[in-house]
Amino acid sequence: MHPQHVSRSRIVPDVYLGDALAAYGFGGGHPFGPDRMAAFWQQAVHQGLDGRVRIREPVQATDEAILRFHTPAYLARVKHQSETGEGYLDVGDTPAFRGVYEAAATVAGSVLAAVDAAMGGEAPRAFVPIAGLHHARRDAAAGFCVFNDIGIAIEHLRAVHGVRRIAYVDIDAHHGDGVFYAFEDDPELWIADIHEDGLYLYPGSGFAEETGRGVAAGSKLNLPLPPGADGSAVLSVWPQIEAHVRRADPQFIILQCGADSLAGDPITHLRLQPATHGMAAASLCALADECCAGRLVALGGGGYNRQNLAAAWCAVLSAMITP
Repeated sequence: MHPQHVSRSRIVPDVYLGDALAAYGFGGGHPFGPDRMAAFWQQAVHQGLDGRVRIREPVQATDEAILRFHTPAYLARVKHQSETGEGYLDVGDTPAFRGVYEAAATVAGSVLAAVDAAMGGEAPRAFVPIAGLHHARRDAAAGFCVFNDIGIAIEHLRAVHGVRRIAYVDIDAHHGDGVFYAFEDDPELWIADIHEDGLYLYPGSGFAEETGRGVAAGSKLNLPLPPGADGSAVLSVWPQIEAHVRRADPQFIILQCGADSLAGDPITHLRLQPATHGMAAASLCALADECCAGRLVALGGGGYNRQNLAAAWCAVLSAMITP
């Protein structure tokens, strides 16, 4: 492990909130609506978490930062459809709307601001509720995801901060295919992704035998769960995830804590409880304290039952707040 330990008693996480971030959402009854951030924060205030965090304003990413992950042609397409507000950015899941470029760039920029604060020692931990858009590919949107803020953050950590070894843990119900395949042959991005089996759920990937290609073989861990699996299934395999992260010996940890893996989500079939998300966050915070000066950024990811996402994200945030 890196000889960097941090006292948990001194950490107060940042939370990124604001209209510009909430604007990333789709209307017309789309599951990923613009009301998701408010649903989370209302519950956080109810639980008294608002007085135990630092609230940060959203930040819009530059095109330079976006282009570290995405192709110029795709960025130009998003800008064009952001002006017209017409059509879809993929085959039919991700509709364009006027201002979608600015909204998606704000998701990415807020994550980069959190990363920069962590690397600068200002705020080792942060939570960005509207983020974790793990399906977007380098050259295309997919699955409600326009810009892949995770991929952008990974490239930013390397280009700007010189960070090489990164651990990415994804507990969203869907496999994080946009991150996985973009870095499948990268031996320094270690991925642990627990999700509903791709035989039953979009995007139809993330099988156990997918462990990375070439020199990256073994750096990726996919743990597909059958429909109906509950928190006990996660607990039974969580030691594998902890061991995988320890093997990564990371300089930075990213958690995608999608709440669509909770029981009652309208588009998935897992049956986790908010406590599962709290356990995952607490475990990874402890690992971050142990190996990388506490540097951990958590991203809200999916979740389409508003009560569920509020409960799961509050459980994550509570675990990130030190006593």
